[in-house]
Amino acid sequence: MIELKKGVRLHVITTKKYKTIQVYGRFTTRLTKEIMTKRALLANLLETNSLYYPDQTKLSGRLAELYGASFGLNVGRKGNLHWLDVGLGVVNGKYVDDPKLLSEAVDFLQEVLFYPNIHNGKFDEQTFQLEKENLQSYIETLQEDKQTLASLKIKETYFTDEAQKLPSFGTVADLANETSESLAAYYHTMITQDQVDLFVIGDVEEKEVAELFQQLPFAEREEDFPAIYYYQTKDNVIREQQVQEAVVQGKLNLAYATDVYYEDSDRFALLVFNGLFGGFPHSKLFMNVREKASLAYYASSSFDTFRGYLQVQTGINSANREKVLHLINEQLIELQAGDFTELAFQQTKAMLKNHYLLGLDSMQNTIETTYLAQWLPKSKLTDEEWLRRLAAVTPEDVQHVAKKIRLQAIFFLDGGQ
Repeated sequence: MIELKKGVRLHVITTKKYKTIQVYGRFTTRLTKEIMTKRALLANLLETNSLYYPDQTKLSGRLAELYGASFGLNVGRKGNLHWLDVGLGVVNGKYVDDPKLLSEAVDFLQEVLFYPNIHNGKFDEQTFQLEKENLQSYIETLQEDKQTLASLKIKETYFTDEAQKLPSFGTVADLANETSESLAAYYHTMITQDQVDLFVIGDVEEKEVAELFQQLPFAEREEDFPAIYYYQTKDNVIREQQVQEAVVQGKLNLAYATDVYYEDSDRFALLVFNGLFGGFPHSKLFMNVREKASLAYYASSSFDTFRGYLQVQTGINSANREKVLHLINEQLIELQAGDFTELAFQQTKAMLKNHYLLGLDSMQNTIETTYLAQWLPKSKLTDEEWLRRLAAVTPEDVQHVAKKIRLQAIFFLDGGQ
């Protein structure tokens, strides 16, 4: 890691695996309700044009000149953090006999990040209005996809913190309040105050990359590492929310507290537990709720070790709500009792191992683990150590984790008339 300025870090990951070079920037700040919509809209605006490339055609034209470079911005979250990410992928100059290609790619990044289409303290009004409308239709379209809607609604039901209830791209209500002026002001806050991590992955020389990035006009900023984990007090009352809509398929989603976080020794047992519960096609939810009982069109589980949260998603006939609830609970009780076969246990471990090994080829995975190792130094594991910890999980460990899982919220999208 190279500190370019205070609060601005460069991570150069040299590898001969790829013929491309991936440049990735992550702007991190503390998650609050006020900033989420702003950042989603800002990502869309910065991706569309800049001062020097004032329309999408010019911007795309420049990317074409960079041998068809891929470019995009988006937002995301983890625990108490909110991210604005920028990605730029270019072919390695060595393969096209263009030694200046990486330097030109960094210049393009500088143009987009530091010279947005702002005049007199306002984003270009036409672009601003268009992107505002685009984001509004994107958020509204998600409500039309009932599976996504149910996934958003269960989080809204489960979380007690205002910001945690919301998706990372914000809300239509907050979007309505944004103006080209308020967003330009927020852009200045982000570019000067966010924690910045820059990643370069590919067959590159660290020294050369450092010199190129040293030229980016980042300002020094206070180093700030907000606590990444979100903790929520467990409740004895299960929170419920029900919505009635004319849909063919009801959606029954459940949310549980796990009490297991990313650096906990129990994380690997939770991985195996989830694989046995609803994470894989041989899991209990899939086999017993969907296949044997034919009570669900789909049934799966997933978890989040930055918020101590696990959710179950099912698509059902609304009339079967109580049966399905009961059957899901039975699967959890079985796991708590250690009632699963050695075959299913070994199969789950084998699939998790395979999944991990496949992930080693992913640039994005490399970026995420490098980023997390900096926020959570104790989380850094070698591949051998990761696989060793997975292999060490016993059936008793899975049982132990299963006993921690507590149902906290139910969301039901009722299609019954």
